[in-house]
Amino acid sequence: MHVFIMVAGAFTGTHVWQETAARLVAAGGTAHAVPLTGIDPDRPATASRVGLETHIEDVLAAIDAVDATSGRSIVLVGHDYGIHPVIGAADRRPERIARVVHLDSGMPQNGVPALAAVPDQVLRAQLVERAEAGEHEGVLAPPAREEWERWGSTDGVGEAELARLTALAVPQPLGTLVQPLRLSGAVAAVPVTGVLCARNGATIDLVQRLVDFGDPALAVLTQPQVTFFELPTGHWPMLSSPAALADVLLRAAAGEGHRLRPSGGEAPAPAHLRPFPIDVPGPVRDRRGPVDLYVPEGEGPRPAVVFVHGGPVPAGARPRPREWPALVGYARWAAAEGMVGVSLEHRLHDVADYDRAAADIAAGVERVRADPRVDADRIALWFFSGSGPLTADWLTQPPAWLRCLAASYPILAPLPAWGMAGTRFHPARAVRQAGSLPVVLLRAGQESPEIASTVETFVTAAGDCAARLELVDVPDGRHAFETVDPPEETLPAMRRAMRSVITHLTR
Repeated sequence: MHVFIMVAGAFTGTHVWQETAARLVAAGGTAHAVPLTGIDPDRPATASRVGLETHIEDVLAAIDAVDATSGRSIVLVGHDYGIHPVIGAADRRPERIARVVHLDSGMPQNGVPALAAVPDQVLRAQLVERAEAGEHEGVLAPPAREEWERWGSTDGVGEAELARLTALAVPQPLGTLVQPLRLSGAVAAVPVTGVLCARNGATIDLVQRLVDFGDPALAVLTQPQVTFFELPTGHWPMLSSPAALADVLLRAAAGEGHRLRPSGGEAPAPAHLRPFPIDVPGPVRDRRGPVDLYVPEGEGPRPAVVFVHGGPVPAGARPRPREWPALVGYARWAAAEGMVGVSLEHRLHDVADYDRAAADIAAGVERVRADPRVDADRIALWFFSGSGPLTADWLTQPPAWLRCLAASYPILAPLPAWGMAGTRFHPARAVRQAGSLPVVLLRAGQESPEIASTVETFVTAAGDCAARLELVDVPDGRHAFETVDPPEETLPAMRRAMRSVITHLTR
């Protein structure tokens, strides 16, 4: 028998767990939603300041209320902000906890306040300013009905549920977000399950890809006691899919779930390290700072195709993106066609790094244009996957020397969990200003629904403004199709796209 102790996210109280709790009880479990001090009406604040430590004490009280001799195991469930007091409490009672469930939440770290996990980047920056100014006793106003998307996707939440969520929302004490989490490290021994909400942008496949990049910091996610589940819904599954969530929690408590594959060793090569489907010897690499140039023999200057890798890619990933077979293969292929092929590396290590990555790309392109072997007036940019939002700058004000913009299986709008609604990285908006710039878009027919919807939004916007968009479909292609799908299914589209890009560069 399991006791599920559940902690809600920012602005919300025990009411969000009602349907899920009822299903857990019907299945034979015990469910207890923790009323948090200063948030839940059942636990009003008695002091001027409510901090993260206050909420950790609330969770500890719930743990201690479970009879240790009853034989019932405790499963702690933290949603959104709620994972911070959950982890803090588990660190102090590790022997009492059978499993911690991260419900569409991050991985809190010692010494880091919860505000670091606030998804909306603009709001997070404002909170940092308030904290640095010494404001620790105020509150953060709850979202209005139309503002919940700043905190996560509301996919699947009906109008009635969203109205109730808004009506019952309360201010979040600022101290709960700015007070650092203090951990002894004892929580590391507690088994963990991550429940990812795909419509919010988090999937098991995405986490596996991050692990495959080889960052040692993510190796902990491949340990045997760590499991994962995925729900096809938005950030509030207790409202949109309570039955499915209850089932997942019961299975997590039983130790079930998907386990990630460790990187390296005898594991199959991850997508980004598999061979490029075209064997192009190409010229020797010429490394110049963040760019690798592959320059054909003969007189120049020549047009250049600059290939921009996707991401985010952890800073500790090895090998580095410019050495991935696909990026090298594309650059050598362009050189074999008489162009200067360029692989450009940028520092998109986290979704908060798009500004920095954009600056890296702009500087790298100028370095390429300054090379005497390159025709500075004939440049094409080719983006992949998570670098798709970075196309927005080039679509908004395309310079005269940019003769073509291409993108392969791109993410063409920030995913909900990225918190980038207030940023400039929205290609569907930017394409309206692209003018006569040719855009070649390679679309994967078997793309994940979350990414595919961003592509369709872009295609619709491009059609509405009569942009020069050429769609190149790979009907059975998956994300990273050039290395994960059979060449006979992908090469025709890849060759068509390369021909189109070169035509735009040479006409």
